Amino acid sequence: METQAHLQHTLLLASTLVRKDKPSIIVKSPPHTTTITRRGVILSQISKTAPKREKDAKKRVVITGMGVVSVFGNDVDTYYERLLEGESGVGPIDRFDVSGFPTRIGAQIRGFESNGYIKGKHDRRLDDCQRYCIVAGKKAIENAALGGDELSKIDKTRAGVIVGTGVGGSTVLYDNLVTLRERGIKRISPFLTQYTLPSMCPAFLAIDLGFMGPTYSISTACATSNYCFYAAANHIREGVADLMIAGGTESCFNPVILGGFIACNALSQRNNDPQTASRPWDQGRDGFVMGEGSGVLVMESLEHAMKRDAPIIAEYLGGAINSDAYHITNPLPSAFGITSCIQTGLLNAGVSVEEVNYINAHATSSAAGDCAEIIALKNIFKKRTGIKMNATKSMIGHPLGAAGGMEAIATIKAIQTGWLHPTINQFNPDPEVEFDIVANRKKQHEINVGISNSFGFGGHNSVIVFSSFKP
Repeated sequence: METQAHLQHTLLLASTLVRKDKPSIIVKSPPHTTTITRRGVILSQISKTAPKREKDAKKRVVITGMGVVSVFGNDVDTYYERLLEGESGVGPIDRFDVSGFPTRIGAQIRGFESNGYIKGKHDRRLDDCQRYCIVAGKKAIENAALGGDELSKIDKTRAGVIVGTGVGGSTVLYDNLVTLRERGIKRISPFLTQYTLPSMCPAFLAIDLGFMGPTYSISTACATSNYCFYAAANHIREGVADLMIAGGTESCFNPVILGGFIACNALSQRNNDPQTASRPWDQGRDGFVMGEGSGVLVMESLEHAMKRDAPIIAEYLGGAINSDAYHITNPLPSAFGITSCIQTGLLNAGVSVEEVNYINAHATSSAAGDCAEIIALKNIFKKRTGIKMNATKSMIGHPLGAAGGMEAIATIKAIQTGWLHPTINQFNPDPEVEFDIVANRKKQHEINVGISNSFGFGGHNSVIVFSSFKP
């Protein structure tokens, strides 16, 4: 741990010292050698003698349950099967009148039912981001063999919930703003505040489950879910919790949020052909497609999972978070922030570059974002033979704060099944990518170590690292 912390500090310090008139800086912190160029780009890789992976069963973090709410339904297996089929979830937005909007398409969930996971009046009052969170969270608990009486057998003072959202209860807020304007202040809902706050997503779930451990929300735009996984794992490794529910949730199909993304030129306007609108790495991409949903994992210490004979789906090896400190929407052109984040994530996981053979990319279908991620990956992965990479957002759009959660599930299912879903809509791929992006058709691939990237407005960078569980 001291070596990792020293290297992270040295990287940050060195990056501030690089000037145009100075030579490259060589940082030696055995067993790692890192070269920082004049432009601040990390060129070298983690050596093959990377730190050993965690062996302490109290600190090893395993995945024992998964829950999803998606444009393809609320069942994890069905969700992944439809991804493998290369099905697009993008279509016309019909939740409100979009006739006057330049963008009229999205990966909108239709016909969502809570199916008894949320009670009566509560179900009708909640914002969809909270409904999605509760349903995905409870499904993850069931998937972790904690349904019924089993849940009462764990120490709930050592179980927590960290589920984030990029926007929060924006539709409840929008609806009440309309009410205020049209009907006056006396008609505003007494539940407005509670159903708007991002922190209420994990709070509602914790209340229903009785979890009294660390419970809060993180909001780092499109990197939110990965930040939640990273925080949850750290609580387990620090001995604060035995079990955490973590992930992201989002629902913001309303005029204000859609209009805001349109105003900053972020969205595709391919309204006449919505299913081909989300096309990461394709030279014809013209912005991302807004999506929604929730993706949640049950994370446990290996010791706790083994004591209760839990089904172990995969292992969380580590991760990292950092900031570009550059711009409110655009990534650093050099991709230094993303590069250093991925490097640090591999160090945290005890994984060498050579061990990674799968990347679930952030890949939103934006011009600048897709390019920056590729620059970073090429900085790190000099030998790309055997590495496969795909973009889940090509099918589910961009669910913002929920993206990392839904992509973590796709990553874990890929590890489980040995099948990678395609990156669809690859009509004219960018030749600069130089990775096998599983274009248009699924592929078989035995994954050794997989990483999942998420980056958010404001320069929030994150990476998480998974593998199959090996005792």
